[in-house]
Amino acid sequence: MKTRLAIFLILSLLSLAACNSANIGAQQLETALFEEKQNNREHATRLYEEIVSKYPGSPNAKIAQEHLDKLKAGK
Repeated sequence: MKTRLAIFLILSLLSLAACNSANIGAQQLETALFEEKQNNREHATRLYEEIVSKYPGSPNAKIAQEHLDKLKAGK
């Protein structure tokens, strides 16, 4: 139950952030986080890599890179 609530809160916050044009890549990041939570690591990895390459230097690219590093480390 706590996990579902946490996922819902994360997705809700990311949805709100997507409304702000300064948060480029937010919708892709939201999808990648969801895919990762659903253990669809292959799709999450592709999305994270796309965010990092499309939006280098953005806050969302930094988050995506952190998650990508964890996935590649097998965590």
